Amino acid sequence: MIQRYFRCLSGDQSDQISGSRSNRQKKGGWEIYSWKELMKATNNFNEDNKIGEGAFGDVYWGHTSKGVEIAVKRVKHAMSKRAEMGFAAEVEVLGRVRHKNLLGLRGFYAGGDEKLIVYDYMPNHTLTAHLHGQLSNHFILDWPRRMTIAVGSAEALAYLHREANPHIIHRDIKASNVLLDSEFEAKIADFGFAKLIPDGATQLTTRVKGTLGYLAPEYAMWGKVSESCDVYSFGILLLEIISAKRPIGKLPSGAKIHILKWAAPFVRKGAFDRIVDPRLQGRFDRAQMKSAVLTAMRCTDDDPQKRPSMAEVVEWLKGGLQR
Repeated sequence: MIQRYFRCLSGDQSDQISGSRSNRQKKGGWEIYSWKELMKATNNFNEDNKIGEGAFGDVYWGHTSKGVEIAVKRVKHAMSKRAEMGFAAEVEVLGRVRHKNLLGLRGFYAGGDEKLIVYDYMPNHTLTAHLHGQLSNHFILDWPRRMTIAVGSAEALAYLHREANPHIIHRDIKASNVLLDSEFEAKIADFGFAKLIPDGATQLTTRVKGTLGYLAPEYAMWGKVSESCDVYSFGILLLEIISAKRPIGKLPSGAKIHILKWAAPFVRKGAFDRIVDPRLQGRFDRAQMKSAVLTAMRCTDDDPQKRPSMAEVVEWLKGGLQR
């Protein structure tokens, strides 16, 4: 099945896919890499080159013989049926989408037991790294950049929901799947759980995938997936961007609390400033911040019918920035 997806992307046979550099094909902007080239680029997939781990494989930094920085996802060797389906879904989706805020496919290799996907390297890493991880103490994302990231992520989802053909539900929107390029523009990544939506369908029932804290209630409980599930996840992400709180955090007592339950009392009291990351030290536009918080709360309504579309979210966020 996986080979079929690669053949579909390249228009070539599998023996060409796993060929040498001299036989490299370039179809639709994708390159077909050789195993030798990617081994050399990643220093034999050295642990020091590892920059991420996912459900279906690890991601390594590398640079080609031409000096181009790349990120290479190496799919786990012992692929379960679930992992194989997730890998195939990611390849298929990457072959369909083209948007400035989506991490696109640069190339691939498929030969024997090895399956590799090559992406552009994102020098500013993940949003998680800046909000919670190793970069959070070295560089604080200022307010304009946070809103640029929010708008870019929203535009990517609006594209998947309405412009991609067929429409696509990501199903795993979270901070670690938002990568940042050299200009801190957002690139939504990791389509291993994505669902292609047939024409006319508005909702599917499926096995629950994704990350705790970001899952819409109807999806987590009953497996009902629709575009509004991504909207809910984006609402959680937006609160996370504003507050730098994790979706599931800890109180001083050690008890766990969901970000919505933490933020809701401040919203009811109109104490919006209490939601903002204190490391910003008040350096943000209060009207924009209030608009963004209220947008997040509307995205996370318990009733999926009351949630906005991602196109509406983009409009609201941009409107808030123009005030």
